[in-house]
Amino acid sequence: MDSRARPVGMERPALWLALLRVAVGYWFVKSLWTKLTLVTLGGVLPLPAASERWITTMPQIVARQAAELPIPWYKRFLEGTVIPNAELFAHLTALGETAVGLGLVLGLFTGLSSLVGLMLVIAYGLATWHMTPAQQGLHFVLFFCMLVFFLARAGRSWGIDAWIAARRPKSVLARRPIS
Repeated sequence: MDSRARPVGMERPALWLALLRVAVGYWFVKSLWTKLTLVTLGGVLPLPAASERWITTMPQIVARQAAELPIPWYKRFLEGTVIPNAELFAHLTALGETAVGLGLVLGLFTGLSSLVGLMLVIAYGLATWHMTPAQQGLHFVLFFCMLVFFLARAGRSWGIDAWIAARRPKSVLARRPIS
């Protein structure tokens, strides 16, 4: 047996990272169907926006999360900033989740997508960690996935980032992963 042989399934670690990136991306892309709609600007230009359902539902969810939140400064932020500006935050979360999902699925601007995803995961994790162990586990795993996607330049395998990097060797997308 060759001492350099890798265990079965580990011949292509970049492939497995890409598959994980796409799977996590699809989890975020669900916002396209659950939180987004199209509105027209001036009756002509279609733009994505939070759905009325999400604008109505989001402050109720946040209020429920904040009710017993044991982190005083974050509870104040949710109750004093997010809930009074629920429509703005509904748009931000719906558009942010969709952008993260599309970026990860396509491997497009994966570094930026994973950083935005990391911020969303931290915000959601802080709001829900006290509710159930499942919430803690989900956000913990998503946090580390986003961190790995960023550090490993995960869009450079099976992603548009790789295509851009090959054609623009001086672009930021062509830089080596952080080791």
